[in-house]
Amino acid sequence: MARLAQTAGLTDVQQEILSTVRDFVDKEIIPVATELEHRDEYPQAIVDGLKELGLFGLMIPEEYGGLGESLLTYALCVEEIARGWMSVSGIINTHFIVAYMLKQHGTQEQKDHFLPRMAAGDIRGAFSMSEPGLGSDVSAITSKAVKDGDEYVLNGQKMWLTNGGTSSLVAVLVRSDEGHPEGTAPHRSMTTFLVEKEPGFGEVRPGLTIPGKIEKMGYKGVDTTELIMDGLRIPADRVLGGVTGRGFYQMMDGVEVGRVNVAARGCGVAQRAFELGVQYAQQRHTFGKPIAQHQAIQFKLAEMATKVEAAHAMMVNAARKKDSGERNDLEAGMAKYLASEYCKEVVEDAFRIHGGYGFSKEYEIERLYREAPMLLIGEGTAEIQKMIIGRRLLEEYRFQG
Repeated sequence: MARLAQTAGLTDVQQEILSTVRDFVDKEIIPVATELEHRDEYPQAIVDGLKELGLFGLMIPEEYGGLGESLLTYALCVEEIARGWMSVSGIINTHFIVAYMLKQHGTQEQKDHFLPRMAAGDIRGAFSMSEPGLGSDVSAITSKAVKDGDEYVLNGQKMWLTNGGTSSLVAVLVRSDEGHPEGTAPHRSMTTFLVEKEPGFGEVRPGLTIPGKIEKMGYKGVDTTELIMDGLRIPADRVLGGVTGRGFYQMMDGVEVGRVNVAARGCGVAQRAFELGVQYAQQRHTFGKPIAQHQAIQFKLAEMATKVEAAHAMMVNAARKKDSGERNDLEAGMAKYLASEYCKEVVEDAFRIHGGYGFSKEYEIERLYREAPMLLIGEGTAEIQKMIIGRRLLEEYRFQG
């Protein structure tokens, strides 16, 4: 798409990167995405191509072999990739969050050990907060780490790991009461562990099991899994940052940039849905003319395009705010909320424009219709975003009576 969702003020380097990614999406992803998605097949050739482009190290500093680019550049690349197939952007996103957490919070030894191989794509990252019984209530996690000499012993069950099977490094959030007396606030007694494992399913290291892929309505191709820890022993030097009790804040920092990423995914999927809708509307004829010439369809196209533009602008604003070093939880929450809701609406309007053919698996819009709902819950539901937005607004507009 040439006219919608343009971003002002990009450097020549940013424009060149985006052009390269856009060409890759058009040539290597869009032609095969629907077929791979219907087979629920991991897109290995696509992932290898992204590795060659250097996208696994896009935001990793140059000193560790990455490209050292901004969150804005990364978000715009994700937008392009999601336009081709949202599952591929998910593979990149979870890797990126772990790399970001390492860059921001890791010890120097942890950065030196992991980041160069993550930049090369030789280590693929995943992260794990959720558990079967807690949903958005992160403070209620029950997985636990107990100190035993120079190691910690981890036990518990985690849920909804993107890249759970294909990853080789997982950032896992668990409760660690060591050094935190009874009565300590829950978020002050959580620790992030860097867990290395073999890719695959089953017992991937002693005490750690990845049972298999969770069958999903959409978001196929990428593996989503559980993670079961039963006496998993982790060296103390694999506590992220080297100090226990900071895991909640480290994870929330990662999720904050993850929300910009989810907003970018929503923008990309919505752009593709608009492209499909506006193309089909000019090809399909009813009552002697293309349906694009019917006012009702033109109204839909106008609404769809406006939503694509609005979501893109808000996503770009949230990314630039984070890049400036300012707090951006308000902007990220707004961007994630608006982009995911608008994505759902734009996809549904494109589905309606396709009529009965939209229900056929021969048409790409059928895949998008199943993928869009994941964005409504990923990285925090709409209700969670509203809570974040509402609390921040009350901070900014405190009544001085």
